[in-house]
Amino acid sequence: MPAPLLDTIHLSHLPPSMPVHVALYRDVQNAPYLRQQLMSANAEFEYAFIDASTVLSRTHLLSAVFRAVNDYMNGRLKSRNVHSEIVFSLSPATNIAESFRKFGITDSTKDLLVVKVSVTPEITHDSVAAHLGQHVEGTPVPFDDETLSKISDIAKIKKSYKLGALNTAPPNQANGTHDGGMRRLELSVLGAIALRGAT
Repeated sequence: MPAPLLDTIHLSHLPPSMPVHVALYRDVQNAPYLRQQLMSANAEFEYAFIDASTVLSRTHLLSAVFRAVNDYMNGRLKSRNVHSEIVFSLSPATNIAESFRKFGITDSTKDLLVVKVSVTPEITHDSVAAHLGQHVEGTPVPFDDETLSKISDIAKIKKSYKLGALNTAPPNQANGTHDGGMRRLELSVLGAIALRGAT
């Protein structure tokens, strides 16, 4: 299997010792197997497995990651671990099971985002890359906005965040940039994530 294009990201305001590793796959062939490992709480598969069609941009995903890691560091986790918390943090709702249904991996997931936080020193770029390379049957693609714009299901995202009335023209495919409508959608999504549980 091809090695993942694993992006190791140091988020500002988080300790340098806790980088976040993100891989994006297309045409995943073994989603049921990966989901089963997750459901059986196999510690080797402690990742945030996210259906990539529900993610609008790098900023969208990393906002959820930041919230989850921040809650982890401050002892405020609502779910089992920091990785399940990342999936939960994508959701505007407070129902954990619903957030997994809407944003988590399903048996039919074809485009998959995988996130791993280095919560212990032995979780490194190389260890994560090796494990994913062994177990994810899919095509690694860059984790960037241009790739995500080809994967994002705008209708599904608007429905998940109850933004059906928001006007969003399609992204400009010629140069991969998002127009004002997409930017508005991203800001609305980020706002929904930030406000969850604040009321």
